[in-house]
Amino acid sequence: MTTTAPRQNLGSRARSLVRAALDEYADSPQAAGWLRHHLDRFDEPLRLAIAGKVKAGKSTLLNALVGEEIAATDAGECTRVVTWYSDGPSPRIVLHPRRGEPRPLRTHRDEHGGLVIDLDGTDPETVDRLMVDWPSSGLRTTALIDTPGIASLTADAAGRAGEFLTPEDAPGQADAVLYLMRHLHAADARFLESFHDRHVARATPVNTVAVLSRADEIGSGRLDALISARRIAGRYRTDEKLSTLCQTVVAVAGLLALTGRTLRQDEYLALRSLAGVDPAVTESMLLSADRFVAPPPSVVAAVPDDVGGGTRAALLGRLGLFGIRTSLALLRQGTDGGAAPDAAALAAELVRRSGLDELREVLATQFAERRDLLKARSALLAVELVLRREPRPAAKALATEVERVFASGHEFAELRLLAALRSRAVGLPAEVREEAERLVGGSGTRAAVRLGIDPEADAATARAAAVETLQRWRRRAASPLSDRTTSDACGVVVRSIEGMLVSLTGS
Repeated sequence: MTTTAPRQNLGSRARSLVRAALDEYADSPQAAGWLRHHLDRFDEPLRLAIAGKVKAGKSTLLNALVGEEIAATDAGECTRVVTWYSDGPSPRIVLHPRRGEPRPLRTHRDEHGGLVIDLDGTDPETVDRLMVDWPSSGLRTTALIDTPGIASLTADAAGRAGEFLTPEDAPGQADAVLYLMRHLHAADARFLESFHDRHVARATPVNTVAVLSRADEIGSGRLDALISARRIAGRYRTDEKLSTLCQTVVAVAGLLALTGRTLRQDEYLALRSLAGVDPAVTESMLLSADRFVAPPPSVVAAVPDDVGGGTRAALLGRLGLFGIRTSLALLRQGTDGGAAPDAAALAAELVRRSGLDELREVLATQFAERRDLLKARSALLAVELVLRREPRPAAKALATEVERVFASGHEFAELRLLAALRSRAVGLPAEVREEAERLVGGSGTRAAVRLGIDPEADAATARAAAVETLQRWRRRAASPLSDRTTSDACGVVVRSIEGMLVSLTGS
C-alpha cells in the first residue's frame, strides 16, 4: 500500500501566489527574475545541500550517494567553492564567477574514472559556484550541493558556506539540508539553530537531517564501531534540544559506503589475499595506520608479495582501518568463500553495514515524500521576501494570502506540531506523544507509516486502523481534562487522520 495523506493542493496554491506576485511585479526586473526563478524550481529536482564542519566527510558522503567519485575529497581548491551536482546527458562543468560571464571548464577523469575538477588557475575566492552535470540516476530526482566546511581554516570558505546556507535576508537556495557532524559540538548546535527564524513555517526541523558521519572512527575503528555509533545517534535523536533542530540523526560510515559502491576487482583480490594471512598477524598490523602500511620486518614476512606496502596504503585510503577489519572478517566467515564469495557480494555487504541504506531511506521518507511541501515552502518564502523588499499598496492582498496559506495549510500545521511535540511544549504522555509524531508524519508521510501498520496491508485493513485511531484521538481532543494547547494539538492529529481516511476511502 503506497497511499499518502492528501496534500490539499498546497503546491497549487503556492504556484498561484508566485504567478500573482509575478503579475504584480512585472515592472521590477529584480523581483520578477527572483519570482520566475522560484516558479521554475517547482519543476526541478529537489535541492539537497550537504553541510558540516571541515573534515566531516561531506564530499565522501556525496560520492557515496551518487555511487561515483565526482566530488573532490582532498583539501584542494575545489572544496572551498559551493558546487552543484545535477543529472545531465554528458559530463559538463561550468564555472560561475562572482563577476563576469559563466565559462566551461575542461572535463576529464582520473585513472579510475572519477571526475577531476580543475579551476584552471582561477582564484577560488573569485568563484561564486561550480555547476556540474553528470549522468547519474542518483541525481535525477535530487540535485546535491557540496558546501565548504563550516569553521573552515579560511574565513572566505567558511563565510561562503554560511552565505549560501543561511543568507541574512533571503530564503536559502537549498530545499533541504543534510548536516554532517563527527560529534555533537556546540558549534554544530549553533549552526543548526541558524536555519531557524521567527516565522512559524520556518521554525521547524522539517528540512534538516543530521548525520553522525565518519561513524567507523568511533571506538577506534573496532568491528563494533558502527553499533556504538548507532547507539549514540539514537541518544541524539531523543535529545530535547537536537530534536527541535533536525528531523532525525543517522549514523553513516561514509568512506565504507563509498568504497562499497565503487569497489574494484583488484581491491577485492588484495583483500582476499590478506584474509588468507593468520588473523593474529593482520590484527597486529591493524593496531594503527602506520603499522598497517609499514609493519615490522617479522610481520612483513608473513604478508603475501601481492599485498605490498603501496597496495596496503591504497586499501587504507579507500577503506580505513574499520573497513579493512570488516572486509577481512566477511571474507573469513563460513566456508566456500565466506560471507563475501566475490567482489559484488563484498561490496553489497559493505554498503549495508555502512548505514548508507538507512540514510537513503530517511532521505526518501523525510525529503522525497515532502518534495511538494518543501518546494511550496521555498516559493512562499520567496514571495514573502519580494513583498518585504519592495512593499506596494497593491500587494497587501498578496501578503495576506501568504500568511493565510502559512496559517491554514495543514501541512504547515503538522510541521508546527512536530516542533512543539519534540520540544515538549505539548503536555502529552511519552507514548501518546510518540504516536502523535508518527501520525503527523514525523517518521514519513505514507499512510501505513503514519498508522504504524504493515506497508503491505490491504486498503480495508488500513481503513479499519484509521477509523479506530480517529475515534481514539477524537475522544482525546474532546476530553475535559485536556488544556487548550493539548486540545489544539489533538485537533491537528485528528485532521491528519481524517485526511488519511478520505484518501484511503477513495483508493
